[in-house]
Amino acid sequence: MRKDKRILVVDDEESVRKLLQAVLKKEGYKADMAENGEAALKLAGINHYDLAVVDIRMPLMDGMELFHVLREKHPEITVIVITAFAGVDTAVEAMKLGAYNYISKPFNLSEIKLNVKRALEIKDLADEVKLLRQEIKDKFAINNMVGNSGKMQEVYKIIGRVAESSATVLIMGESGTGKELVAKAIHYNSPRRGAPMVKVNCAALPEGLLESELFGHEKGAFTGAIDRKKGRFEYADGGTIMLDEISEMSPSLQVKLLRVLQEKEFERVGGLDTIKTDVRIIAATNRNLEDMIRVGTFREDLYYRLNVVPIHIAPLRERREDIPLLVESFLNKYSQVAGKGFKYVSVEAMRLLTSYNWPGNVRELENVIERSVVMGSGEVLLPDHLPFGIQSFSPTEELILDFGDKPLKEILHEVEKRVIKKALQHNRWNRAQTAAKLQISRSALLYKIEEYGLEQDLDQSLKQ
Repeated sequence: MRKDKRILVVDDEESVRKLLQAVLKKEGYKADMAENGEAALKLAGINHYDLAVVDIRMPLMDGMELFHVLREKHPEITVIVITAFAGVDTAVEAMKLGAYNYISKPFNLSEIKLNVKRALEIKDLADEVKLLRQEIKDKFAINNMVGNSGKMQEVYKIIGRVAESSATVLIMGESGTGKELVAKAIHYNSPRRGAPMVKVNCAALPEGLLESELFGHEKGAFTGAIDRKKGRFEYADGGTIMLDEISEMSPSLQVKLLRVLQEKEFERVGGLDTIKTDVRIIAATNRNLEDMIRVGTFREDLYYRLNVVPIHIAPLRERREDIPLLVESFLNKYSQVAGKGFKYVSVEAMRLLTSYNWPGNVRELENVIERSVVMGSGEVLLPDHLPFGIQSFSPTEELILDFGDKPLKEILHEVEKRVIKKALQHNRWNRAQTAAKLQISRSALLYKIEEYGLEQDLDQSLKQ
């Protein structure tokens, strides 16, 4: 703990003020004196104080009245109250208001020094927690998320709308798309941000252990249960629990989760006591739950309970316009971490990065940039810095991976849409020039723009 703390001593007895000031200065603190409550408030309005030592009985404004005003106007000041007229009612009131401690006169100087030291240590810890929470909130602020594509803009809108509520959210998307990041953005922008956010991977534990992990267990509930254990739902009370890979939860556990969603209560494994819980549930999956319902591996009633607010995160190959922004963000991040001087990405390297299919999505892209920064040197990220698989990736391979088992007609339509859009972008959305470049009539081009819904891309381009 730093000793350059500033303390305000408030007492109508000059001898007490001078004694406390001398003791506190000897301990390394800065100490100011005030003879009554009004003088104390004037000083508090001018200087920043970490702690106030306040006498209860004073003229003009007594210590309890001063305490009330300090709580309202300067809540950052920790207060210790002292008095020669010890009374249970006064002590109780002071502690209820949030005083660190209540000390009776005549006091022991060692007692004063110890109380001041401990009060300031606790204040430091509280300030650190507050700062950490603010840093976490800032880190997961919506405007810190990377991606300007239309699909990501839609995700941001949903996060903004749902964060203030306690509605259950179902996040869907392929592995590596950022489902956990979205869940954290919801939690840390919600009224629940001061309470815990707990994540449970439903695929990481077998059924028996997962049930204990979620709901806890009583001593002797099963072999190895040597003591009572709280579950994640208890730890997350008042906050948020993220159930990742919810599709891997067994049917029997799905029933118990459904009860938590409906009744807000559960029992520990092997327990009889019903435990109430106030937890917001955010579920995430990379599988199609509707397909699982059709084959009988996922409960339809649970699906509808989870799917109150659905959020779909598109794979990176469907929002390639976000890749340059992500690359720049990861390049800056890992250049600082690794102490490297990378500032730019070459045109050819960016072409390779934006044309690659990214089956591992944003997570794979981040890993590639981190590896490239660690293994490379210089100010410009070059193609040679990228993994061989990306350097050698071909457009034909991209099409095969992109379209999978789709019918040839759908593939040709998608290819035609991409070619027309790229040509329009190249010609700055000049339709006459684009039609000439593609060797089709202007009316045919206008028909294709309407057919493929490219007008909104044109509108977006004009706004930029």
